[in-house]
Amino acid sequence: MAMTGTTLLPSVVLDGELLRAFVAFAEELHFTRAAARVGLSQPALFERVQRLGALLDAELYVRVGRGVALTDRGRALEAYARETLAAAQAFEARFRGQLAKEAVTLAAGEGSYLHLLPDVVRAFRAGGSPLELLTLGARDAMAAVETGRADLAVVVIDLVPRALEGVLLFESPLSFVLASSHPLAHKARLGLRDVAEGDVILPPEGRPHRDFVVRAIAKQGLSLPKVVDADGWPLALSFASMGLGVAIVNDVVVRGPHAAPTEGLVLRRASELGTVPYRLVWRRGRALPAAVEVLAQKIRAARSSKSRA
Repeated sequence: MAMTGTTLLPSVVLDGELLRAFVAFAEELHFTRAAARVGLSQPALFERVQRLGALLDAELYVRVGRGVALTDRGRALEAYARETLAAAQAFEARFRGQLAKEAVTLAAGEGSYLHLLPDVVRAFRAGGSPLELLTLGARDAMAAVETGRADLAVVVIDLVPRALEGVLLFESPLSFVLASSHPLAHKARLGLRDVAEGDVILPPEGRPHRDFVVRAIAKQGLSLPKVVDADGWPLALSFASMGLGVAIVNDVVVRGPHAAPTEGLVLRRASELGTVPYRLVWRRGRALPAAVEVLAQKIRAARSSKSRA
């Protein structure tokens, strides 16, 4: 039977030492490094991970080349272990009469932190709750939520995976960004056909944004003769300002209260590309702790002003 949420496990698995050892292994995916983190020898940590697998009658990891990767059950156990250890720590603090503030971990991409979330982060931290920020692409951010490494994630995705729940924050149009000296800068409107005739600035291969743009251009029967790789919106805008090509970016990057500086750049709507959805996601079936729900409310409340950006 697959484990989800806080499915009860054999009582012996609730041993905190076993769970701490497994969390370290899940983060490092390397027995020696994980052992060093929790003060164990490599054989001792290996034995704990093997014992958990035997107790649960489940394969928790598999060999992949020279490394290892968690299985679906391994990821479910990681999420369970993190929740259990956090709950135990909070209970101990309450039992000792200490005021325990819930730490919240948010995962998002560089663009979201720069152009969407600054006010939210500042407002939440002003409330006194600890906040940890993970800067991750959409796939890694969702994996962090699924395994309990993050409580919430802000991601640009069309469909929410079955293991997660989510709400639509807003849908962002896209824009072409080019230097004022670019040959296309004089045109009041730009289309994919115009842009596809020259160099286009996009994220590296395999990134969702690049895949989205390439598919949209292919639907027009076009192809990109040359793509200039730019890892991150700031680099994409910088390359555009150098005249290296036309950058295709989400509007939230160049319009609105937290937009990047665009002096010397020309902005044109990329209407043929439609919009991309920004979503807030968390693990399916999880009851969000109070501090996590507060952060979620702040992010959701910010969507109306950002959607008009």
